[in-house]
Amino acid sequence: MAPRANWKGFLRLSLVTCPVALYPATSDTEKVSFNQINRKTGHRIKYLKVDAETGDEVTSDDIVKGYKVDTDTYIEVTKDELDDIALDSTHTIEIDEFVPKADIDNRYLIRPYYLVPDGKVGHDAYAVIRETIRSMDKVAIGRVVLTNREHIIALEPLESGLMGTLLRYPYEVRSEQEYFDDIQDVKLTSDMLDLAKHIVEKKSGAFEPELFEDHYETALIDLINKKRSGAPIAARATPKTGGNVINLMDALKKSIANEKDAPAAKVAKENVKETAKGKKTKKRVEGQREMLLPISGKGGKDATAKTAPKEASKKTADKPVRAPARTKKAG
Repeated sequence: MAPRANWKGFLRLSLVTCPVALYPATSDTEKVSFNQINRKTGHRIKYLKVDAETGDEVTSDDIVKGYKVDTDTYIEVTKDELDDIALDSTHTIEIDEFVPKADIDNRYLIRPYYLVPDGKVGHDAYAVIRETIRSMDKVAIGRVVLTNREHIIALEPLESGLMGTLLRYPYEVRSEQEYFDDIQDVKLTSDMLDLAKHIVEKKSGAFEPELFEDHYETALIDLINKKRSGAPIAARATPKTGGNVINLMDALKKSIANEKDAPAAKVAKENVKETAKGKKTKKRVEGQREMLLPISGKGGKDATAKTAPKEASKKTADKPVRAPARTKKAG
């Protein structure tokens, strides 16, 4: 299924304008999710909206928003009142200024989006805006209205397109001082820093997110597949702890010794890199749900379970089936 744009409008730099579409650059739909069910019946739990005092169910027509000003005291705000103050979407991302990327504090970053030309027209104007930003080595700052709220968006070139990142407002970012004031000012010896730097150098490498593994997600899938197949669930072994660090210098020296004694992990990582280089690049990254295959389930419906590669090749019906992606509105 082709992705659906969360927003469509225009990108404007002074008098240069082009139609664009905004797509979310990230997704959580591939992660395993759960429903709450009744242990006795196996049925899903349904939630009802009830009055906190009377316990009576309340219909949607009788539910309004309220801002709490005191205990049991609320200021009622109706939908019409909210609609009256809602920002009218101009459907235009107006570039207001250009700033160095290094000036943007990471705490202000919310989520990334892909901004692409919408339709066959406007590609020239889009390219002009993209290459202007690229040539200046800066980030374009604009505003966009999503779900009646105005957001600040930072635009920067990404290969042949533009990536837009929503930014937080200052009131949404907490000051670090209230957290860091009590951190003690300690003096470190040059020997300690040299040992720590040596450890860092041994562990230094390129950023390769394709090598990351979500161990918890993998464990969830393995657990579900075992329960589906009726396999016994082994109790988790208690992890060994390294104990309390008594002497910092001894801990640094021991860390270096452990690095020297464990070259196998580095070799394994290099093998993974070489294998990845030899394979053709996929058009998209497969999600964890690709590990789940359809099997006959309760009531004739398909369920999912993990199948070994050899078993998957036996029948065409055993090919991985990807769960349909759910789209969410931006903002």
